[in-house]
Amino acid sequence: MSRTEVSNEIEELVARLLSLLGEDISRNGLRETPKRVEQALRFLTKGYRQEMADVLNDAIFPVDSTEMVIVRDIDFFSLCEHHMLPFFGKCHVAYLPNGRVIGLSKIPRLVELFSRRFQVQERLTMEIASAVEQGIGASGVGVVMEAQHLCMMMRGVEKQNALAVTSAMRGTFKSDPKTRMEFLDLIRRPRN
Repeated sequence: MSRTEVSNEIEELVARLLSLLGEDISRNGLRETPKRVEQALRFLTKGYRQEMADVLNDAIFPVDSTEMVIVRDIDFFSLCEHHMLPFFGKCHVAYLPNGRVIGLSKIPRLVELFSRRFQVQERLTMEIASAVEQGIGASGVGVVMEAQHLCMMMRGVEKQNALAVTSAMRGTFKSDPKTRMEFLDLIRRPRN
């Protein structure tokens, strides 16, 4: 099916959904909504149409250092696969180089790649850790994600201040408590 055919089909489904929910899709405010929803969903799920190799784009460089590299407070937005509602928050990624480092901007791009898919936070955290580990052969990787989920805020338990925190520790971050604690302490520090 061509992209145009898929777009048209999604628009038709959105129009049908609005009708089934009791809306008049011919009213002024909703006439263009199926098209806007199709475009928004295409953007919010662009991670399905991206590959890790394209994101890394050969931005891997040799280095003698084995010291921890951290990119923290990476904003992310994703869609819960259970309710198709957003969840969003901060992601913190650290790794120990094993002869190679990755361009710093590539880490937020990897977070974006995996968050722009229907997700659960637990899997998202693991996918980011695996991507960094496999992408550069790091001797250790740590990922912590903190998120608010609209499926818990707008419906269901309706708890406005609940924060879901997930972590994935690989290699040295998993086996060495000192390395893990250094990472966790550094991401807790206030920004100056």
